[in-house]
Parts: sequence; C-alpha cells; structure tokens
Amino acid sequence: MTTLQFLGAAGTVTGSKYLVQHDGRRILIDCGLFQGLKELRLRNWSPLPVDPKSIEAVALTHAHIDHIGSLPRLVKEGFKGPVFSTSATRALAGLLLPDSAHLQEEEARYANEAGSTKHDPALPLYTVEDACAALRHFETFEYGRRREILPGITLTFARAGHILGSAICTLELAGSRQRIVFSGDLGRYDAPILRDPEPVEYATTLLVESTYGDRTHGAVKAIDALASAVSDAVVRKGMIVIPSFAVGRTQEILYDLRALEEADRIPTLDVFVDSPMACDATPIYLAHPEDHDLDMTALLERGISPLATRRTHFVTSVEDSKKLNDRAGPAIIISASGMATGGRILHHLKHRLPDPKNTILFVGYQAEGTRGRRLLAGEKEIRIYGEMVKVSARVAAVSGFSAHGDWRELMRWMSGFRAPPKQTFLVHGEAPALEALRQRVAQNGWPVRVPPHLETVQLDD
Repeated sequence: MTTLQFLGAAGTVTGSKYLVQHDGRRILIDCGLFQGLKELRLRNWSPLPVDPKSIEAVALTHAHIDHIGSLPRLVKEGFKGPVFSTSATRALAGLLLPDSAHLQEEEARYANEAGSTKHDPALPLYTVEDACAALRHFETFEYGRRREILPGITLTFARAGHILGSAICTLELAGSRQRIVFSGDLGRYDAPILRDPEPVEYATTLLVESTYGDRTHGAVKAIDALASAVSDAVVRKGMIVIPSFAVGRTQEILYDLRALEEADRIPTLDVFVDSPMACDATPIYLAHPEDHDLDMTALLERGISPLATRRTHFVTSVEDSKKLNDRAGPAIIISASGMATGGRILHHLKHRLPDPKNTILFVGYQAEGTRGRRLLAGEKEIRIYGEMVKVSARVAAVSGFSAHGDWRELMRWMSGFRAPPKQTFLVHGEAPALEALRQRVAQNGWPVRVPPHLETVQLDD
C-alpha cells in the first residue's frame, strides 16, 4: 500500500513537507519551516504526526527555508537517514541552515533579555549545532540520474529553474505503477542565469505549487520595470532600498543591473549588497555551470562577471553596514530578508522609510502577515524593533522578478505531460491562488483538488 500525507504547504504557501509511505518505507519530500502568520509559525513547534526515527530518507526540491528549514529539528528529534539533493542545493543549505539557526538563537536570547516570553527560559527551535548536524546527512547527485534511494524507491531530479540547484522530484515505486512527481517551486521561462523548468512526461500522481496560480506577472518585463524604478529614484536623488532574498533574487537583480548599465539604460551607481549570506551565495551561483543558461555561460566564457555592476560593493561587516546610513542617494542597497521579516534590511528600512526621496522596491512575493505585505498594502506606519516608523518613502513592487512561474507558466509546464495524471494536488499557495489554478486545471479535464493540511490519501495502482 502507498499513501501520501500533506504535512505542510497544504492550503498555505509555506512549510513544505510531504510524507510518502510505500511497503513500510517512509520518505519525506522537503522539510520546510512555516513562516508568516503566527498560527502557521506555531506549527514549527508541533511534533510530526509520525516519529522522525521512522522516516528513512528525505529528498529536497531546493534550499529555501520554507523547504529545508525544519531539517535540523527533524535530525534533533531522531532522524538518522540520508538527505538527498543536488550539489548546489547542498552548497546553499550550508549557508541557509546555520543562518536560520542563528536567527532562532537570537530571537530566544532577545526574548529572555526583554522578558517578553511566557517560557522560562525561551529556547530556540534549533541551534547552529543542530543545523551543522543536519548538513552531515546530505548526499548529492546530478540531474537526470535515476537513483535507488531506498529498496524499491527510485528518485530522479529534473531542473525546476527556481533557484540554483532547484529540482523537480520524481519517485518511482517498485511493485506498483506509481510515479509521483513533486514540482517543488517552478521557475520562470526565459529568466536570466538559470535554465528553464524541464518537462516531465508522465506521472500517476502530481503535486504542483500554486504560489501565483491566480495571476500573471504582467506584460512589462522585470528588467524594464527595474530600469524605470532606478531612473525615477535618480531624479528624486534618493536611495533605492531593495529587500531581497539573499539566494536567487539578489543574484538576478545584480545580473539585470549589470545589463542595464552595459546598455546605458541607467547611470553607473554604487550598489551595496548588504547581506553576508548574499555575499557568500553569489560565488556559489558562479560555481555551478550545470544550472547556467546559455547567456550566463557566454558571459563567463568572455571573462565577464555576470553578477556584478561596475561599482558593486559586497558588505559583510556590521560596521560597514552601519556606515551606509551616512550615504546619500542616489545609490542602491540590496539587503535581506526579502519579505522584511528580519535581518539587516530592517535597519535600512527604519532609517530610510521616513524620507520621501527614497524608494523601497520589493522584487518578490510578500506572504500574508509579513512586514513586506503590510508595506505594499499602504500602511503609513510600520513597527520595526518595537518602534513605529513613519512611511514617507515611495513603496513599489516589481512582480516580474518572482522566481515562481505565474499561472500561464505553470499550465505551460503541465502541458508537457503526455496524458493527465490520475490525480493532481495543488499545494504551496494561498486560498485564492489555489482555487483559481484548480479551476483552470479542471477545465483541461484533469482530476484535480486542493488537499487540506494533514490529509492522508491512498494511492492505488
């Protein structure tokens, strides 16, 4: 008997976890952290419905924290098996997991010092030591290789085009006709740096992300919108502050800023990448040619650095980060986190939001409950470090930079199947996006539905 249980990213856009049980074997696809609303974050503290010791392997689609961020806790609670990923996902996880653990430790320390906790003492969800222990479980292999990861269970990775190392996971189960395909997060077609999402021809069961299932990214290309935003800020003589995911989005912004400068579409400006993780991730992006598209490859072969403008400054120290407060515009600060939930970006927002000359430019999805979502909704004051900060700066968004395909691109990828899967489950989306995509998929004659959190379904031959 084969079952599939939705332990995360079901009815929400975060916390991806899917448990497959086949002939007594248990494998977890992704092990993500819940983010955003408090009611979702509290799930991180709840025990899994199954004993972590009974899970024999984990397979990862990519290295974002909402897909890998619970691995340290899983290991801490007794998981002993291998964690399978691409080599680039392992490299990025080496940055992201210890950083996530450090943030957990800092939050607990702050709560204890401020006395703002009901627990005595407040404890982190996991520690840096736990994160390092989880990293020792990784085993990597390349795209396109079929590998038996457990007796009777074969895993294959295909390129997802979302971030470096991102993969579509296909499980083939011996003794049955089951072929389960997990899309992970699907990237955009014709996006810079990475190759397009690769088609998969056959599945009996399909899980598809739905982050942008109810919208398109618009006709204006992201690079054109970026050029317009930079030009406007130059006229206003203000600072452009870009909250950006350190992995993926920052590298794409750098790629496009370099191209705009080269084409003389924007003036040469100082660009400060103020994120130690982004500074560390950028060389990793250069070091994995198996993910590069033809344009990225051509630039590297010509000796051009694709991920740096003429005056890019990688800021790593706290002292150099603080010095940016004294800088006048026009200039660009790219800093994490992308949803303004933590990190150095909060210092820049606190300093720059009250000045109407400045521009706060969001270049990615802003989940419900995050500070980024509230700023885009037009709130006139925002709480940062316990203080209310006036929002006078221009707040704008460039949606085309999303690393998620919109509904047209999701449908384009699904059209690569030779025949509809026996069942399709829509996951990793908020309710409106899930329902909109469900209707579109159903119109094509596919059996499709949106599973609720913790549902278990039996997969029959």
